[in-house]
Amino acid sequence: MPLMYSSMPLDRCSNQRNNKRWLDREFSSASARFYLLQDDQHLFDLSDNFRPLLLQRSQLAKLSINSCIFLGKDLGRPFFALDANKLNSDCLASISALGEWQPLRQVTSNLAARDSAILALAKALVYWHKTHLYCGKCASLNQLVEAGHARRCTNIQCHNMTFPRTDPAVIMLVERICNDGVPRCLLGRQASWPAGVFSTLAGFVDPGESLEQAVRREVAEESGIQVTNVTYIDSQPWPFPASIMLGFTAQASSEEIDISKDSLQDAQWFSREQLRQFSARDSASARKGYRMSSADSISHHLIDAWKNQLIGQY
Repeated sequence: MPLMYSSMPLDRCSNQRNNKRWLDREFSSASARFYLLQDDQHLFDLSDNFRPLLLQRSQLAKLSINSCIFLGKDLGRPFFALDANKLNSDCLASISALGEWQPLRQVTSNLAARDSAILALAKALVYWHKTHLYCGKCASLNQLVEAGHARRCTNIQCHNMTFPRTDPAVIMLVERICNDGVPRCLLGRQASWPAGVFSTLAGFVDPGESLEQAVRREVAEESGIQVTNVTYIDSQPWPFPASIMLGFTAQASSEEIDISKDSLQDAQWFSREQLRQFSARDSASARKGYRMSSADSISHHLIDAWKNQLIGQY
């Protein structure tokens, strides 16, 4: 089963979206549809099984193409993303009455895989524009260009181009046959998480560092465990706010956990039998005992695959 946010159905039309005439035609097309975001929330039709509410251009008063981000096409239909804060208050109020604003991860379990992927792309690009309003070289105002896939400095002596960035983060299922002969995996938790929730270790890739080096460094920093045999498994877009999660397995060459030098509240070795006793993160029975990481995450995927002996060596 594909990871959530990964089943992108859109043709991004990378070789066409820089053509202004082509883009104007797509924007003016009667078939064009618009995804709206407001303060990191998406608009949903909750009466239709959490279907994303798509709007026509006629519903968006005085809409300019310079406010929209082209996402791509599916079956000939163009799709755009729009920060709803750019709309006038009357238009925003009338549109808000059509559905309900919800954070993406609150409704992911109800979404079709294709919808989750498109919404993740829209969220990532809208967030990037909001956080790159100014030029990083001269601090002048940036403007949206290239159908929303770049920003250009408005200072004619600079005109620096900025492109969307994704922060790579490694996330790893560390395994070991412990001293008692039982295979176990290493999971940790942050103090800010709901009680009982444990997840695979993770961290951002440093500059000048390979992915495998990042896995070894992060595991050592967070738990004091040394690892070998770092093996890539899968990846997942993670626009919360702007990452891609790169999933690995690794084998521990040590067993004693030390969390005193990093931010983990707890880290433990868990057997497959223990993992089978974990509750779902949001289940009513999860108030006591251990709980899984959220089902939309690659962490959940890695843990579940290891529990069922689909990945790993042991």
